[in-house]
Amino acid sequence: MPLNPRIRRLIDDMRAQWSELDRRIAAFDAEFVAAARSDADARRLSTIPGIGAINATALVAAVGNAQSFARARDLAAWLGLVPRQATTGGRPKLLGITKRGNKYMRTLLIHAARAALPSLINTEGSLGNWLRALSTRAHRNTVIVALASKLARIAWAVLRSTATYSATIGGRPATV
Repeated sequence: MPLNPRIRRLIDDMRAQWSELDRRIAAFDAEFVAAARSDADARRLSTIPGIGAINATALVAAVGNAQSFARARDLAAWLGLVPRQATTGGRPKLLGITKRGNKYMRTLLIHAARAALPSLINTEGSLGNWLRALSTRAHRNTVIVALASKLARIAWAVLRSTATYSATIGGRPATV
């Protein structure tokens, strides 16, 4: 059964709007890539597995050079990527993540961890070993959030120093 001419015009109009949105998104993506290439901190952050142009520019915009965070855990806590604690009788119990920090950055880092996990879990070295061990005893989503917290801590170290990220195996650089 052929479509009504009115419906056909509406679909064509929706297709044109969709194409315009795709064009605008591509322009914004190109702008983020250009900004990440021109900023030294964003370039160094882009060497971290899972961190691309959008994450790098957002981290630089939100955190700067990370001088306001004394420790890497402070950055992870600011992002809401550390476990809540309930203490009874002097024994702390770790619960889910706090979710009190920067929701946008937390979401970006969790998506970065979700994208990087399949390749990182197969790498040799301390990060790959840690991920394999954690994945045997924890749910996949827990592993992803733990990796996101680890990525935030690595980002803190990269921003505080002038070095780029490099995984090492026995003191020599590894390919990640």
